[in-house]
Amino acid sequence: MTDVFVWDGRLGILVPQFPREFESYTDAEQAAILLRWEEIRGTIPDRVKQIEQVIIVKQEQLNVEDDFVTSCRLNSEIADLASTINELHLWFRVNQDMDVRAAHH
Repeated sequence: MTDVFVWDGRLGILVPQFPREFESYTDAEQAAILLRWEEIRGTIPDRVKQIEQVIIVKQEQLNVEDDFVTSCRLNSEIADLASTINELHLWFRVNQDMDVRAAHH
């Protein structure tokens, strides 16, 4: 089922991207997909923690930054990282009882 999951570099995890309707997979394939998703899903909290650490470093930089342009860049980077965390939280809520396609836009 490796064709079902694709690397999302921004999120730092594999995400489901079905080449065909989920229902068209056999029961065994669906079970394998859901099992693999649970494995991937289990890595999300650690990924969130990694990003939170980057945000903390950038916030510390921002606290002592006097240059307006650099401050704006740091704010933008922090906002992007926060957005990534929000998206990871959405993916984390997609559990094995749900159709994993529903979380992917």
